[in-house]
Amino acid sequence: MLRVGLTGGIASGKSAVATRLRELGIPVLDADLLVRDLYEPGRAGAAAVADEFGTDLLDARGAVDRPRLSALAFADPAAVARLNARIHPLVRTETDLWLAAREAEGHPAAVVEATLLVENAGRKRYDLLVAVSAPEETRLARALRRDPSSTRDSVLARMRAQLPDESRNAACDVVIPSTGTVEELRARVDTLAPRLGVRS
Repeated sequence: MLRVGLTGGIASGKSAVATRLRELGIPVLDADLLVRDLYEPGRAGAAAVADEFGTDLLDARGAVDRPRLSALAFADPAAVARLNARIHPLVRTETDLWLAAREAEGHPAAVVEATLLVENAGRKRYDLLVAVSAPEETRLARALRRDPSSTRDSVLARMRAQLPDESRNAACDVVIPSTGTVEELRARVDTLAPRLGVRS
């Protein structure tokens, strides 16, 4: 089975690409949703956060208080490193289990969608890396439309905390431009589909 990593920065359009891949019958795992699940009460991610940063970062249910965790992480790069060291191994384990299950089902390819794929040894873990890319101003406008409570400065800070598009794109095998219409983006995904075992 071809193991595919799908990545891109904030508001790059990777979720739209993932949606089209699912429509084409290719299984896609959203690593962000996996992390959210790990942060639920009683899960290993919540226990790791409490152990590393204290129970103050858990809410009344025992789940990770994600806004407070984000505020801590953005204020302290060392905290980000500590968090990643605890959470990324958990995500890798869950991802490997998911990929093994898709392979057992006989899929020709399976896709893992994750923002920090390149930064987290994606080159070693996946057979094909696909980046979704759009200009910074385009991504900024999309992010502000998606979350009207955010500000230009806060979105830019998040974008600049990530790997620059140029570096991410250079590390990937395929770059899908996410400019123009949704229909144009879907058509670009369709041209990739044969490499993933989709037959027209």
